[in-house]
Amino acid sequence: MGHYLLDTHTAMWFFNGDSAISKTAKQIIIDQSNNKYLSIVSAWELAIKIGLGKLDFNGKAAGFIRLAENNGFAILPIKDDHLTALEELPMHHRDPFDRLIIATAITEDMTLITVDENTPKYEVSHIW
Repeated sequence: MGHYLLDTHTAMWFFNGDSAISKTAKQIIIDQSNNKYLSIVSAWELAIKIGLGKLDFNGKAAGFIRLAENNGFAILPIKDDHLTALEELPMHHRDPFDRLIIATAITEDMTLITVDENTPKYEVSHIW
């Protein structure tokens, strides 16, 4: 049994049945013995991008959260120690959502499921 934090795109692809998700990621997500998490940061990112017209997601951010909960994902709030880890992250890239998700995975000792090419630049467990 593992503890996995999904990046925003990973969750969206899984919920939409998108073939872009790797077989490994899909297997981990559907394995009911694994603990799966989403950061509230992902819903925040979705809400901003939907509002800007850069993204379309059926059900919008609230529907994203409902889908997550209905699929057995726990939603993680932003905690003080996540922010402390964020402050200490090297500035390998500037995406604030990705950086906070990485800081959360580090703090919570979770494996991040992501295809993001910037992730290996950080000392965070990740898989795709």
